[in-house]
Amino acid sequence: MLRAREQADQVEPDGESVRLGDIVLRNRLVTSSSLLGYGVSNSALVPYGMSPVSLFVPLAEFGAVTTRTLTVEPREGHFTTRDDWPLTALPGLLKRYGTVMRGTDGGWLNAFGWCNVGIGAYLRDYYPRTRDQRTIISLGGFSAQEFVTLVDRVNADVPAGDIAAVEFNVSCHNVNFDFSTILQDVLDEAVPRSNHPVILKLSPDYDYLRNAQQAAKAGVSALTAINTVKALRLDPRTGEPWLANRYGGLSGRAIKPIGLRVVSELREAGVTLPIIATGGIRTVDDCREYFWAGADAVSLGSATWLASHPGYLLSPLRALHVRRVLKAVRRYRTLPTRSAALR
Repeated sequence: MLRAREQADQVEPDGESVRLGDIVLRNRLVTSSSLLGYGVSNSALVPYGMSPVSLFVPLAEFGAVTTRTLTVEPREGHFTTRDDWPLTALPGLLKRYGTVMRGTDGGWLNAFGWCNVGIGAYLRDYYPRTRDQRTIISLGGFSAQEFVTLVDRVNADVPAGDIAAVEFNVSCHNVNFDFSTILQDVLDEAVPRSNHPVILKLSPDYDYLRNAQQAAKAGVSALTAINTVKALRLDPRTGEPWLANRYGGLSGRAIKPIGLRVVSELREAGVTLPIIATGGIRTVDDCREYFWAGADAVSLGSATWLASHPGYLLSPLRALHVRRVLKAVRRYRTLPTRSAALR
């Protein structure tokens, strides 16, 4: 992390940028992991991995675009890594999609299980096509050694300062793993090796206050709060789980009060690391609430990017709303107090 900090000192934010500790963003509005895939689609007709809404929004104008969580090797998870589906395969794809993501009361339930092309393919095939964007690369693994390998791969392919940060996803429920058993080792071994600032993604289902304190001691540059909330829905007629993984991660409007609580409690506990808040953010008022709670930046997730399949026909109109939110937050340069609000 020392090298990352030295590099950050050399990268001065211009008039359109903000600094969160070691992290330089173009503004205080970023995008959440997974909803926009790898920041670019391989197909204009079937934008696999990217919300159709995002096709009508200038991604390069966001503070940063966060990638889908990437692992050392390609991982099918509970879905598929394929992203070249022909239109004739779309009905079957949508049916399969329903086993890993469903709309529910006030939000979305998903269990993709870290489905991704792997860090090597991302750096080779996707990252070079998103150089106009400010990027946060999300990384996930099941051991400290895997995180070390991921960090080393990013260090080798991405010069310090070329991305905003790497985000350590050590809190996902969809992969059926207890990350509390490896968190300290990940922080001790992988954080010091990174040439880029490290963001730790917190779950409201783990001891997030303790995890934040561990992160601060380990030299982590910022926190993302929150990851999805572990949840379950059953078919009321059969008792079968909605998702192939049984349990999934709940996101969207339903978890906004939880996200606000976590951000506020982190500040009340004396956590001073910059916080990127996410959870149910859709409007300027949502952003304002999170800033009042203590966030330094906010992230648009499923509440913004997801809709019912027929609802995606309104993507251009939904994108106009996203543009308005982006325009408002871009004007918000500084946080003079924790209770400052958007004007």
